[in-house]
Amino acid sequence: MTVKTDVSRFHIHDELTAPDGSAPLIKSIQTAGGAVSKFIGVLAESPAALRGYTRLRTELRSTKLPRATRERIGLAVAEWRNDPYTLTQYARTARAAGLGLDEVARARNWTSSDEKEATLLTLLRETLDTSEGRPAHHLVEEAREAGWSDEEILDAVAEVALAEFESLFASVAALPQEGDPAVTREVAA
Repeated sequence: MTVKTDVSRFHIHDELTAPDGSAPLIKSIQTAGGAVSKFIGVLAESPAALRGYTRLRTELRSTKLPRATRERIGLAVAEWRNDPYTLTQYARTARAAGLGLDEVARARNWTSSDEKEATLLTLLRETLDTSEGRPAHHLVEEAREAGWSDEEILDAVAEVALAEFESLFASVAALPQEGDPAVTREVAA
């Protein structure tokens, strides 16, 4: 059954309604024990977009970046884009990754109580903010001096791209919130 909520602008597919090119991916997500989110359900309308997203996400999960770092990046981008759907999703996964409420709030503002993390987030913020053109060279050097390898810095930029991808699709679809209402209230606070 295709679900179209009051606020979703696109159909939210499941394994039975997804286009032929997306159905096997949705089935594999379910087989692996994953839930098919509304985001995946919308993305399923475009098999190419769904394949691209799942490939990038899978590859980025195997990077050397700590999970908490990836969650901080997602929170920062979601806040930057003012996207309540992905902000709620990242708040939930950040808490599951062990980030406390204070650290979640800091990440939403591109900072952290951990100096190494804060240095990387500053570089990423400036990378995303195209009003200044390229980020200043010293920000890359500061990230290196803080202990981030070039591989980790580039992986972090890729995480920004993944979070942007998620936010763009969630925004155009105007996806309704999912999951725990307490998390949604926590994010709003």
